Amino acid sequence: MTDVKRPALEGTVAVREGRRLSFAEYGSPRGDALLWMHGTPGARRQIPFEARQHAERQGLRIIGVDRPGIGSSTPHLYPDVLDWTADLELLLDALAVEDVRMIGLSGGGPYALAAGAGLPDRVRAVGILGGVAPTRGPDAAPGGIIQLAVRLAPAIEAVRVPLGVGLTGAIRLVRPLAGPGLDLYAAVQPAGDKNLLGRPEFKAMFLDDLLNGSRFQTSAPLNDLVLFTREWGFSPADVAAPVVWWHGDADHIVPFGHGEHMVERLPDAELRVIDGESHLGGLGIAEEVIDTLMELSRAGTGARAPHASQ
Repeated sequence: MTDVKRPALEGTVAVREGRRLSFAEYGSPRGDALLWMHGTPGARRQIPFEARQHAERQGLRIIGVDRPGIGSSTPHLYPDVLDWTADLELLLDALAVEDVRMIGLSGGGPYALAAGAGLPDRVRAVGILGGVAPTRGPDAAPGGIIQLAVRLAPAIEAVRVPLGVGLTGAIRLVRPLAGPGLDLYAAVQPAGDKNLLGRPEFKAMFLDDLLNGSRFQTSAPLNDLVLFTREWGFSPADVAAPVVWWHGDADHIVPFGHGEHMVERLPDAELRVIDGESHLGGLGIAEEVIDTLMELSRAGTGARAPHASQ
């Protein structure tokens, strides 16, 4: 397996109500900051090696954050997605980050958009990689696997704590089989995700993230599913920062139409199609994502600027 370099800095930060959020940093500690929100499931090290290396070369600071209930982050269920931004603000203060660019993969998408709505003075640009769309309210997007979570939401919320304990125990039990298990998962995925998961560097990143993040607890994915079936606490129209939304046109988890649906509702957004790629396609274009967000934030222009392709 490809060697996995430890983060340059890793630890926890105190947030509200005596809770803590854990984080990992890569790149330059004094560079412009990008905050990478992991998918569902995932944890703070779910950042492609390409992104880490590009941050080092460009003198950028890239930060991964564990959501409550994974890694060393205290278990907690927010009332809605927007509420997490009050914890994010405390984390940014503790890490001396004045302004930030947000990247959200899949289930990390709603959290990245919430930051753009809740912290308009600090979030300079937002990049979404196959992000989840709302399931409730006037901005809800129909269809997709997420609708299964909508139907199961009452049951998930009722048993999420014991289910999280059981999931943690199950992952600990199968830790020695994690590699073959990931291979088996990849074997039944569409071509795009299968090819990406077959690359040694991505397999190493996913295994390191999974085994490290689930070492203590694994309730965060269940919390995500509960929150995604509630109203988010903000609408897409509230997102002040420019947004670039990358979406594979063969996405089998979050339909491509959900990306189109959201971009139509965001005030300053551009949709970029990842041709022939499925759900994890955005992980394979990390340099493009980082460079695009840095260009947007430094130029002070919106996502619909003339240079951007539509």
